[in-house]
Amino acid sequence: MAFDPEQQPTSSDFAEIGKSSDEISAEREPLIKENHIPENYSVLAAILPFLFPALGGLLYGYEIGATSCATISIQSPSLSGVSWYNLSSLDVGLVTSGSLYGALFGSIVAFSIADVIGRRKELILAAFLYLVGALVTTLTPSYFVLIIGRVTYGVGVGLAMHAAPMYIAETAPCQIRGQLVSLKEFFIVLGMVGGYGIGSLTVNILSGWRYMYATSVLLAVVMGIGMWWLPASPRWLLLRVIQGKGNVENQKEAAVKSLCRLRGPAFVDSAAEQVNEILAELSFVGEDKEAKFGELFQGKCLKALIIGGGLVLFQQITGQPSVLYYAPSILQTAGFSAAGDATRVSILLGVLKLIMTGAAVVVIDRLGRRPLLLGGVSGMVVSLFLLGSYYIFFSTAPVVAVVALLLYVGCYQLSFGPIGWLMISEIFPLKLRGRGLSIAVLVNFGANALVTFAFSPLKELFGAGILFFGFGVICVLSLLFIFFIVPETKGLTLEEIEAKCL
Repeated sequence: MAFDPEQQPTSSDFAEIGKSSDEISAEREPLIKENHIPENYSVLAAILPFLFPALGGLLYGYEIGATSCATISIQSPSLSGVSWYNLSSLDVGLVTSGSLYGALFGSIVAFSIADVIGRRKELILAAFLYLVGALVTTLTPSYFVLIIGRVTYGVGVGLAMHAAPMYIAETAPCQIRGQLVSLKEFFIVLGMVGGYGIGSLTVNILSGWRYMYATSVLLAVVMGIGMWWLPASPRWLLLRVIQGKGNVENQKEAAVKSLCRLRGPAFVDSAAEQVNEILAELSFVGEDKEAKFGELFQGKCLKALIIGGGLVLFQQITGQPSVLYYAPSILQTAGFSAAGDATRVSILLGVLKLIMTGAAVVVIDRLGRRPLLLGGVSGMVVSLFLLGSYYIFFSTAPVVAVVALLLYVGCYQLSFGPIGWLMISEIFPLKLRGRGLSIAVLVNFGANALVTFAFSPLKELFGAGILFFGFGVICVLSLLFIFFIVPETKGLTLEEIEAKCL
C-alpha cells in the first residue's frame, strides 16, 4: 500500500487521536500491565526480520577479520599485485582504521536522519554504502582510492550498527527480543571468523586482498534486497501517527500489516488490537510530544543515556581491544605455533567467542540481563588481574596467561559483548531512540578508537602488567555501575521498559 508519511493529518485524524488520548486518561493504570499477556508470534515469521538487519553486523565483523589478513597480503612485494605495496606503518594504520573513522561519521549522520527516514530505510542506505565501499576497495587502482573505499564502508558500519539493534528490538516479540538482539552480536563474531577464514585461504594468492573484500559484495546486495522487502518498524510508524507526522489511517493500517508480516498468521486476528494498545501505551508514557534535542539530557532520557552510554563505554575501556591484541603472543609463549600462525590463533579465539555468545543468546531471556552482566564482568575482573600478575610476577608460567585470556574472552562474550548492544536498543524512549542510540554508538566507536590509539604509548609508559591491572580496576567500577544503575528489562515490552525502568 502506498502512502505519503509526510502528509499532514486532517482534522478528523486529530479528533481520533484526541479521542484516544481521552480514553487513555480515563484508564491509565491498566495500560502498563503488571502481568501482560504474552504476544502471539511465529518463530518462522521472526527469522527474516532478524536475519536481514543482522547481516549488517555480519558485514561489520567480516570487515574486521578480513582486514587483519588483507594488510598482510597488500604489503607483499610478490602477492599484492600493486606497485604501491611498500606501505609505512601510518599507511597500514589508515587501512585498518579507515572503517572506524567512517563508522564515527556514520554515527553522527544517524543522529540527524534516523527518526526521519526510519530504521528500515537507514538499513537500506547502510547496505548501499557497504556495497559501494566493498566495490571501491576491491577495484581500487591506488592507495588513496583504497582509503576512500574503507571510509565509505565504515559509514555503512556506523549506520548499520545504529539501526540494526533498533529494528530488531522494535519488531521482535518481547519473549525473544533479548535472544534476537544478542544473536546480532553472534553474527558479528561469525563475520569475524568468516573474515579470518577467507583471509587465510586467499592471503597467499596473487591480489588475495581484493578477493577478501569482494566477498562482502554479495552479502551487501542480499542485505539491501532483504531490507527493501521487509516492512517498516510498526513502532516507528505509530510514533509518527501520535506525533501528527503522517496520515493517521494510512499509517495505522501500515502498522497493522507490518505486525501481521512480522508475527505471522497467528497474529492476524489480534494485530489491530495490538496497534491500538501500543498507541495507547506510547501516549501514556509521553511519546505524543515532539522530541527536542535538549530532552536527551533531561529526565528519563538522561537516565537512558547514562545507562546505554555507560554500558558501551565500559564495553570498550575494560580492555577488550588490548587483550585481543596480546592474544597471539600469549598463546605463542604457551607453546602454540609461531609467527605465521596469527590467523589460526584469531580463528581459535573467534570460535570461543562464537560458543560463548551462543550460550548468552540461549539463556539471556531466561536469566535476564543483570545476572549475565554481573557474573560475566566479575569473571573479567579476575582474568585481568591474572593477566597483570602474569606480566609482573608469573612470566615463567604462561599457563596463567592462557587461562586468563580464555576466561576474559568467554566472560566478555557472556556480558558486555551481546548485552551492551541489547540494552541500548531497549532502554531509550521511542521518540528519542534514534538520536539516543546514535550517541551511544558514537561513544562506542569513539572509545574504541581512544583505547586503540592510547594503548601503545600507555604500554610503553607503564608496562603491560600495570595496564592490565588498570583495566581490572575499571572493570570493578563497571560492576558498581551495573549493580546500582542498570535495570533488568527481561520480559518487558519496550513501552513497559520506558514506564518502569526510567
